[in-house]
Amino acid sequence: MLHKFGGWLALIYLSSFVVHHVELRNIRREPESDARPQCGYTSCHPTKPNMLNVHLIAHTHDDVGWLKTVDQYYYGSETRIQKAGVQYIIDSVVESLLRDPEKRFIYVESAFFFKWWKEQTKEQQDKVKMLVNEGRLEFIGGAWSMNDEATTHYQSVIDQFAWGLRLLNDTFGECGRPRIGWQIDPFGHSREMASIFAQMGFDGMFFGRLDYQDKDERLMTQKAEMIWHGSENLDDKADLFTGALYNNYQAPDGFCFDILCADQPIIDGKHSPDNNVKERIDAFFEFVTKMAKGYRTPNLLITMGEDFHYQNADMWYKNLDKLIKYANERQANGSNINLLYSTPSCYLKSLHDAGISWPTKSDDFFPYASDPHAYWTGYFTSRPTLKRFERDGNHFLQVCKQLSALAPKRSAEFDPHLNFLRETMGIMQHHDAVTGTEKQKVALDYAKRMSVALRACSTNIRSVLNQLSIASDRNSQEPSKFEFKTCTLLNISSCATSELNKRFALTLYNPLAHSVNEYVRVPVKDYNYVVIDPTGKVLPVQAVPVPKAVSNMKHRNSSAQYELVFLASSLPPVGYKTYYIEKSETIPAIGKPSPSPKKTSSYTVIGNNNIQLTFDTNGFLAEVTADGMTRMISQEFLYYEAATGNNAEFLNRSSGAYIFRPDNNQIRFATDEVTIEVYKGQLVQEVHQKFNDWISQVVRVYKQSNHAEFEWLVGPIPIKDNIGKEVISRFKSDIKSDGIFFTDSNGREMLKRKRNHRETWNVKIHESVAGNYYPVTTKIALEDTTARMAILTDRAQGGSSLEDGVLELMVHRRLLHDDAFGVGEALNETEYGEGLIARGKHHLFVGQSLQRPDVSLKAIERLVQLETLLPSWKFFSNVSYSSDQWLTSFTNTYHGISVVLPKFVNLLSLEPWHENELLVRFEHILEKKDDVRYSQYVQFNIKDVLSAFNVENIRETTLDGNAWLDEHRRMEFVPDPEDEAYNNYGTFTKSSKVVHLLSASKPMLEVKYSKETLEAGQLGAESNRIKRSANSRHFTLHRKPQQEVSAENLKISMQSSEREKYLIELSPMEIRTFVVYLAK
Repeated sequence: MLHKFGGWLALIYLSSFVVHHVELRNIRREPESDARPQCGYTSCHPTKPNMLNVHLIAHTHDDVGWLKTVDQYYYGSETRIQKAGVQYIIDSVVESLLRDPEKRFIYVESAFFFKWWKEQTKEQQDKVKMLVNEGRLEFIGGAWSMNDEATTHYQSVIDQFAWGLRLLNDTFGECGRPRIGWQIDPFGHSREMASIFAQMGFDGMFFGRLDYQDKDERLMTQKAEMIWHGSENLDDKADLFTGALYNNYQAPDGFCFDILCADQPIIDGKHSPDNNVKERIDAFFEFVTKMAKGYRTPNLLITMGEDFHYQNADMWYKNLDKLIKYANERQANGSNINLLYSTPSCYLKSLHDAGISWPTKSDDFFPYASDPHAYWTGYFTSRPTLKRFERDGNHFLQVCKQLSALAPKRSAEFDPHLNFLRETMGIMQHHDAVTGTEKQKVALDYAKRMSVALRACSTNIRSVLNQLSIASDRNSQEPSKFEFKTCTLLNISSCATSELNKRFALTLYNPLAHSVNEYVRVPVKDYNYVVIDPTGKVLPVQAVPVPKAVSNMKHRNSSAQYELVFLASSLPPVGYKTYYIEKSETIPAIGKPSPSPKKTSSYTVIGNNNIQLTFDTNGFLAEVTADGMTRMISQEFLYYEAATGNNAEFLNRSSGAYIFRPDNNQIRFATDEVTIEVYKGQLVQEVHQKFNDWISQVVRVYKQSNHAEFEWLVGPIPIKDNIGKEVISRFKSDIKSDGIFFTDSNGREMLKRKRNHRETWNVKIHESVAGNYYPVTTKIALEDTTARMAILTDRAQGGSSLEDGVLELMVHRRLLHDDAFGVGEALNETEYGEGLIARGKHHLFVGQSLQRPDVSLKAIERLVQLETLLPSWKFFSNVSYSSDQWLTSFTNTYHGISVVLPKFVNLLSLEPWHENELLVRFEHILEKKDDVRYSQYVQFNIKDVLSAFNVENIRETTLDGNAWLDEHRRMEFVPDPEDEAYNNYGTFTKSSKVVHLLSASKPMLEVKYSKETLEAGQLGAESNRIKRSANSRHFTLHRKPQQEVSAENLKISMQSSEREKYLIELSPMEIRTFVVYLAK
């Protein structure tokens, strides 16, 4: 009886558990229909056994800005630049799909789709929903844009996927959720991107561009499709099945049936003298037979579409229908080739169902070379000011999301303003936006969009900060009392509020989940100011003159001659402090700053107890002392002279927006002597360096800092000699790095690099400088057994270690020739009729590589990396109150979270989601091997952290926040055995002694091959073919054992307390995402 009673209690508990959860929003809800949707894998056309199944993928690739602006592409204007109108593409495709249930189409760019969707009638929207529910229109990728993978930061990538996937989910339910990544046009591929796809629950990803030698190798050894290990820290949950497309993303040569192409249609008139059915089918079969040699299963994916295709979808579909019909008719005569309409997900399902094992990959696909002299490494740095503006946009988006979530009272315009910034940042991740590979007028359009979006979200922030600051007015509709202005030109020491007012308030909002100490710099006209913190304490301050190169800039509309420096200590997590700053006429002056006496015969030293920098008599950095050791470290500016040519052949390739190609690898010094001024005070010590008329720098060390800051200013780059220049900052040390260095992957994990080496093939590098450049999103480093040197960047840049102990970062480039990859203009940025000036920061770390007694240098770098990515955001307000009135009348300190998280745990996201919902992400910022003490599991209670909110429940999701983690399952693919070196010697045979490379130039309208040939043996793979051994074991069936969940574990889980439900654990590099439900 007691046993039965216990069973009833268990049943009641289970029922309550179910009832408790029924009110939670079902992310992957079914569409409102009686019929079960047949989308995704269930909607695939059947393949035929014992045949070569050719999956025809009808698709369009629609750049969210490139040669034309986003709106010009959507509406189809400016046809003289490019005949492309996205609205016509979607119109035409939908019409064709509605007429024939057999046809399929995939679409990628959510930015364009939802622009089109909002213009449709309810009747048309219902028809499109039907197409999606039946799997006839399938969304692939699903982010706001097809993001670049070299210059984007992981936080921005996750955000733009989350938003695109959320709108797809809200609009179409489960059938709108993509399962496949589709990165067909980005110029190289990062390992972190694979990890992000895997953590979002994607089953696989396909891409178009990879190094021409790597491609040859992979097709030759049937390794074009693989299991990509996306992380060294997250095990197999970051693994992603990945495939390299055979033909970039174009249709086979001669089979482009678009209005933009000139290929012959399939003419099947029975009595027509132009009937070409036989020759067209013969040619297609020849193509697929050759292609099949490079792949492991009897399934091939062939893309049928290119850039902005299907503006007249009937042209494509009519010819595809004929291609399928006449090809499959040959099966009656013994043909083993079967053509079908398909999608990437259906193709992936066929690969999965084949039940074979697959090769693996653990590194990335950088750098990308399309021919021996075209390394796509220039765009790592192109348009440096736009790259920095994008990073500022991400910073401001996090602030806006947090404050919109924290708002005591939300206005109706909050969501539209926030969403506008979300979508603008999604556009900025596009592979022709942040990359700097767009036309100049498009770059200006991107910048304008950013500016407007920042202003829109500023209204949210101003409203919330006023509600939080002015307690008595929190529930009123009175106008804002404080301005909370953002000064967008602080990087050139300009801010109207601080310059024109004798008293003003500075609010520092900290978006991190731990308290921070930060040195703040405020542009001011004079040097005599008082800074009062929220407790009424007068803080120590120091005035430093604005560098001469900055104050002398033409068109700098600023009266600021000094920067006021003070230490803002213990800025509250996800909160703010407001400081009162007033020009003083009564207290003793702090003294006009003046440079230290010039030294001509001895060295100059600046620093603190943690780090010291020594400069020689020529003004160059010479030594760095840290961690009890002194290392020979120099820093200087140099520039490469850009190669120029007519681009008619590989050797005549010009350096351009995409390509970095120095002329004969020539490098020139900016100067052999540097003019310096030294300023030393109680808070900061600085060396102001002038290298020449267009390069200067401030090197500074703050009192409590553990690193040195190098604030560089480059431009206008001179071109009177008609030579383009690519400027680098080079740090040279005595560290014995043995050709090894490290760069980050999208700001997350570090990857090992080796000079003149690739992990998966024997590379032949024809450009020794450009071929060793890698993307640096946030950090580059090198080390030996005793010392380590690392540099943090404030934007994406290209970098390398071309000599042992040496790191270089490209900071700016100005070119006079196009590289002939599609953009059609030289990368010659100007402002006010002169070359563009760029300013930015490098943070230099030097110390012991292994034997530090406290926290490791790698861990310190990670923390500073986070604090420089998301420092406090400065809001300026003109005030008419006295300091006493200000102290007593307003809330000048605010904590948005109740529990301070450990410094190595980052609150990656805190944002309003659906009604009465928050989306939160927590991440562990260390890798497993970063620090013995801190690279460990971390545990905390979400409800305690978010106690400022009335939390009712939480549920964990995939990384993007749009699918329940406990309901989501991914396809599993089995890796080859470690001792297996599969190869198919049949693929070694070449029909010619020369090779024509597939053209990589954009736009991709039809297949083009380079006129120039490569002799056999010039591809890296060909030099070591005979060294491999064939092994047919590859085609044996491998299955992973099913993991069992014991009843005991289930019982323990169900007996967890209410408090334990909110307890989460993070392992190194782990990100966990939750929907938090708030009480209504």
